[in-house]
Amino acid sequence: MDGGRRSLWEKIIPELKRPHVPRKMACETERNPLGVFKCQLCALTAPYSYQGQQPPDSQSVVLLEESYVMRDPFTPDKGRFLIVGSRCSMCGRLVCVGPECSLFYSKRFCLPCVQDNVDAFPQEIQQDLEKRKVPSMRPASQRSSQP
Repeated sequence: MDGGRRSLWEKIIPELKRPHVPRKMACETERNPLGVFKCQLCALTAPYSYQGQQPPDSQSVVLLEESYVMRDPFTPDKGRFLIVGSRCSMCGRLVCVGPECSLFYSKRFCLPCVQDNVDAFPQEIQQDLEKRKVPSMRPASQRSSQP
């Protein structure tokens, strides 16, 4: 057994004596995101690692809109991702995918644009909108609790 340990140590010691060479880690894109997405309605901010329709490492997934995407921080699977937001197809505002800020009906629409053009949407969407509230243009931290 000692012979096995010596050979192991003989392998390890030269490795320990080598000068330190920084190595790229798999999570380097999370530490150095492409940018920070900010919703122009609710002020949500989130780092994103990709912008477009075909997220990297996602095996033939094509999104229906140009999206801001981040790797899913809850799984080590590189092919998993979260869509943070996109631009409103009417006004161009950056909006998150939260139900208080936008909806996707063949394209992304911010809720203010949907409210302004509610008659152009199908009845099902109009009914869904009755359940939602259009958020204030101010960040949540600046909203008053009084009407």
